[in-house]
Amino acid sequence: MAAELSQDHLTLTRRVGQTVSFSCGGTDQCDSNYVVWYQKKDTETFTRILYFNKNTCNIGYRYNHTQKDDFSAVNKGNGCELKIQTVKLSHSATYYCSCYKSAPHSGYLIFGSGTKLYVTDEQIVKPVVSVYPAASRAHLEGKSSLLCVASDMFPPLVRFSWKRQKDNGTEEDVTSAEGEQLELRESGRTTSILLIPQRENSTYKYRCSVHHEGGTVEAQTEQEVPAPAASCPPEREPADLPALQQADLSFQSQCQVKLLCLMYTVLIVKSLVYCCGLSLLMILRNKGPSTNCTHAD
Repeated sequence: MAAELSQDHLTLTRRVGQTVSFSCGGTDQCDSNYVVWYQKKDTETFTRILYFNKNTCNIGYRYNHTQKDDFSAVNKGNGCELKIQTVKLSHSATYYCSCYKSAPHSGYLIFGSGTKLYVTDEQIVKPVVSVYPAASRAHLEGKSSLLCVASDMFPPLVRFSWKRQKDNGTEEDVTSAEGEQLELRESGRTTSILLIPQRENSTYKYRCSVHHEGGTVEAQTEQEVPAPAASCPPEREPADLPALQQADLSFQSQCQVKLLCLMYTVLIVKSLVYCCGLSLLMILRNKGPSTNCTHAD
């Protein structure tokens, strides 16, 4: 399975009684005329709702879904969409589209990334976005890192994208080959971490954009990542650290052995001195009474 179909809406927010439609793009790559829709609730597994003809929007089959009669297919001009005419609280879930794609030896299903439906009276709030230089050990591997933080939004789901601007002013998207992107979700905020390999003779300005149901929000400031200075001496590779630690442990072991030897030597010398002193006292004690007897005779 792979997320190769496109679902532009990450989230959709509706009140009870309103109407909602879910789109699915990229179905031209499907090797079947049918698109299948799934529902996934937070605490449940995937359940099939129905499938329809992607060209005519005619429903081919309704699966034995508990809410199957609540769903229909509509033609919106740019393709067929899944529609709920009257939204209920029980419709809160994530909806995925899928289709069949053939392969040389066997076929497989390709999926969209999913659209989560929030059924609530809460208002949509755009995120507050900020970009910070990240404090990490990434520079040991010749990389810099940036943090893009989105907070105080509803719905809480967002999608990040990074762009970079060259010295000549041209702007381009940052792909996975040009920067590794990690994502961390916490209560009330989501953080995107961009790891950037440092290259000689290149300086870029990076900008973060956050895509949200309320609209796209861009960071107010740009972060500049300069090229590494040529005059700086090469840093010690992390691979040298275990060797240094091993040498340090070896030195400590040698010192401990020498200290133990010294302690044992001191104890042996003290024992010898004690024994010699005790023997001398015994000799003097025995010699004293023998001399007095001889003098009396």
